[in-house]
Amino acid sequence: MGVAGLVLPVFAIIVTGWLAGWSGYLSRSLADGLVHFAYNVAMPALLVVTIAQEPARNLLEWRFLAAFGGGSALCFALVFLAVRAAGARGLGSSTIHGMAAAMTNTGFVALPILHSIYGRPAVLPAAIATVFVAGVMFPAAVILLERAAHGGSGRPTGLARQILVNPMVLSTLAGLAWAIAGLPIPAPLAAYLDIFAAALTPCALFAIGLGLSVAGLRAHLRASLLLAAVKLVVMPLIVYGLCAATGLNPLYTIAAVVCAAVPTAKTVYILAGAYKVEEPLVAATVSITTLLSVPTLLVWLTVLAAPVAGAG
Repeated sequence: MGVAGLVLPVFAIIVTGWLAGWSGYLSRSLADGLVHFAYNVAMPALLVVTIAQEPARNLLEWRFLAAFGGGSALCFALVFLAVRAAGARGLGSSTIHGMAAAMTNTGFVALPILHSIYGRPAVLPAAIATVFVAGVMFPAAVILLERAAHGGSGRPTGLARQILVNPMVLSTLAGLAWAIAGLPIPAPLAAYLDIFAAALTPCALFAIGLGLSVAGLRAHLRASLLLAAVKLVVMPLIVYGLCAATGLNPLYTIAAVVCAAVPTAKTVYILAGAYKVEEPLVAATVSITTLLSVPTLLVWLTVLAAPVAGAG
């Protein structure tokens, strides 16, 4: 099915970054610069070009959104509330924990997997999932992180401004406005944005590895494994249950489950790095979910392949 061939190179880039830092070939301090570039330039470009090129009507498949979006939101809420209830973590840390368990790498893992197995018909639901992550999950995370960073200042107007000028929120709003307007992106502009967007994956993954240490991985191993269990097992199960409850068709069901079962999005690390919250934990979680997703995705694809084949 090519799952290993798609996921293992992602893990290899993380390992390459770690080797560069461990050997002293590159300074670990360079990870901050890569994160800043990814957060302020590459990620906004990707959000704009992804959302703007998706027809607005395609973003309204309510059953798919209810299944994938509902599963994402529920897993985030469960982890967020559990960490908050423990009392040892603040709002920012709880937000990052929740996002590490619920924010999924749809664009760079789920979409190519679905396209390679089921062709173009499976691309649309993956694109919808990508837009949901970009248009709902990212802004929600930014709002909570900004609240954690500036909420104590007593200036709600200042907090609102911080949220509105955030590059992820701005780029999401710009992409949504463009999609609603139904205007095509001029080819030179799309090519310009695509160049920056293409830099996101190598920059983010290499930065994860560069900032990752064996000591940090060991220190956060238990927490990362728990988050990985939620991400790779609990979240796909919830999404599958919601697909069955809403009567979603077999192809969209497998797309929703695969989108839920892929590794934690590398952009969670970008958020953690930008706000200086739980960076080692997120680096460890992205690495572990990337590695463990190879066997878990094979299981999910095997279990769900029969209904889809029968429907075809």
